[in-house]
Amino acid sequence: MSNFHFLRANLPWLGAGLLLTLASSFGQTFFISLMGGHYRTELGLSHGEFGGLYMAATLLSAITLIYAGGIADRMTARKLGAFVMVGLAGACLFMSQVSNAIMLFIAIYLLRFLGQGMLSHLEVTAIARWFAATRGRALAIASWGHPLGEGVLPATVAFMLTMMAWRSVWLAMAVVLLVVLVPVYLMTLRGEREPQGTETSRELLTGLRGKHWTRPEVLRHPLFWWLIPVLMGSPLIGTAVLFHQAHIAEIKGWTLTEYTAGFTAYALLSIGNSLVFGILVDRFTACRVLPFYLVPMACGLIVLGLYDGPWVAFVILGSIGMTAGAGMATVGAMWAELYGTKHLGSIRALSVAAMVFSSALGPGLTGILIDFGYPFDVQCIWMGIYCLAMSPVIVWLMRREAV
Repeated sequence: MSNFHFLRANLPWLGAGLLLTLASSFGQTFFISLMGGHYRTELGLSHGEFGGLYMAATLLSAITLIYAGGIADRMTARKLGAFVMVGLAGACLFMSQVSNAIMLFIAIYLLRFLGQGMLSHLEVTAIARWFAATRGRALAIASWGHPLGEGVLPATVAFMLTMMAWRSVWLAMAVVLLVVLVPVYLMTLRGEREPQGTETSRELLTGLRGKHWTRPEVLRHPLFWWLIPVLMGSPLIGTAVLFHQAHIAEIKGWTLTEYTAGFTAYALLSIGNSLVFGILVDRFTACRVLPFYLVPMACGLIVLGLYDGPWVAFVILGSIGMTAGAGMATVGAMWAELYGTKHLGSIRALSVAAMVFSSALGPGLTGILIDFGYPFDVQCIWMGIYCLAMSPVIVWLMRREAV
């Protein structure tokens, strides 16, 4: 089936997934940090205080997700998605009213838990459950909401800030969620989808050893714990680069406009690579493709550490986009292949919580190292080497389990 016919035949479910990932933008680091200077100035926070508060709120959201993620196994995607988006709109409204550090902490926690956490988790869980033989392509296309948001929202918010206060921007985002995204989502997704393929559903949707794994069984399985540090690399490092975007521009001698222009490369390469990896996943399985997904970001990090020209902004953001796109198509499908889909929501909640946890650590740890005199571009070289080292580790893990 061609990509066009696949898209047309499955538009309601793919469109619903894309809307979930697009809506998650309001809880992502790239969006919240766009107005970071305004929060710090108005509330009298230092860089360290804001970074620490952000890290603590994100860590709490990761802990909450461990317990809340299983709801995706018990509630339909239509109801849960609408419910979470309404809650996210409330979080945007709350953010527009913050007047002290405690309120800011609560607002960031709600944005991170509902946006980055629950909406992203629900999208991957639902798509991985709805699709079997074409799971890779489906995950890739449905995840295009991430690069779409990252490609459009930074410039949109920058323009809005020239005409209105930052609080009004958050009010506008709440209105967009309630008036546009929630109704469109409900109209797009009118029912669940039964997985389709050339084999039986049971053969397609079970995991290792031909069974559906439960969360306690997964926690006792060594492979899960080996994979967590591998999968934490992308959110930890990618979030750190996005969080320190102003600092990177400063040490490289770029204007912020020169740096943010690289988000175009991020969006385009993320979308393109997600489709490429989606096709590869459907042909070779996610477990066999996974060793390659960190390689683009690794190369971009090393380039960022060694060179200073403005063109490097396109390289680093484009390479992070390529790895993000590869992860969209690969990681969610991998969990379904390894552990089945019956308890996928509760199992993925563990991995998503770990990745949210790592996205909290990234800005904090790299910031501390900067304070202790370790330049961020030097850190990038070591982070790139770490990512390259993960590829043979993944190959070894999969061979160890005979995947």
